Amino acid sequence: MTDAARSGEFVQSLERGLAVIRAFDAEHPQLTLSEVARATGLTRAAARRFLLTLVELGYMHTDGRLFALRPRILDLGYAYLSSLSLPEVAQPHMEALVAELHESCSVSVLDGDEVVYVARVPTKRIMTVGISVGTRFPAYATSMGRVLLAAQPAEWLDHYLATAQLRQLTRRTITDPAKLRTALNRIAGQGYAIVDQELEEGLRSLAAPIHGEDGAVIAAVNVSAHASRGTFDAIRRELLAPLLATARRIEEDLAAGSRR
Repeated sequence: MTDAARSGEFVQSLERGLAVIRAFDAEHPQLTLSEVARATGLTRAAARRFLLTLVELGYMHTDGRLFALRPRILDLGYAYLSSLSLPEVAQPHMEALVAELHESCSVSVLDGDEVVYVARVPTKRIMTVGISVGTRFPAYATSMGRVLLAAQPAEWLDHYLATAQLRQLTRRTITDPAKLRTALNRIAGQGYAIVDQELEEGLRSLAAPIHGEDGAVIAAVNVSAHASRGTFDAIRRELLAPLLATARRIEEDLAAGSRR
């Protein structure tokens, strides 16, 4: 949003309050007042007011020095999830896929330049980072992210490729915008994505788009497997067809639900 637009109806205090909440994450579950001020760019006095307001509302607690989020903060995310029919519709199909393949399955949506997990059925843990509903990863390095990026309008994708920070997460991660564009064009043509150890060493992932009734891609579903399961081609042969079938069944149920 431009500064001109913000001068009208934009509520800067809300923006700052949300920044305070976002300062807390898995790596920073507890923060001091000074750390929150530094992370958000707020003055200590402003950070203190926001923190104590969140404590008063029950979204945060403090021992007098350290601040931490309380479970009530989940209400903010649940309001979004409860408005979606997608996780509820997808869940039984994901469970069936996991039972068939014995590999984890997730559904995510695109939020800016990240994917956000909105549904997940895990099996054995194959990543060093735990994944749950609400987990975020950079879209460019994930199979679901690439499916979602490949479905974006050309102008949006041009801007993304010109501005995104493509960090080297593993030795295989694509960090060149031109190479990423080529990969996205291929994904758009073939209708699925396969990422080979670009987010984390040893992790291979396949993803398929989930379309809405108007044909637009609204989400992605994936299945992940450890590289030790077999060769790259073998994993594709074993997992791709069931994954695509699962995506189609989710789409059919979404369409049936909307007609009802």
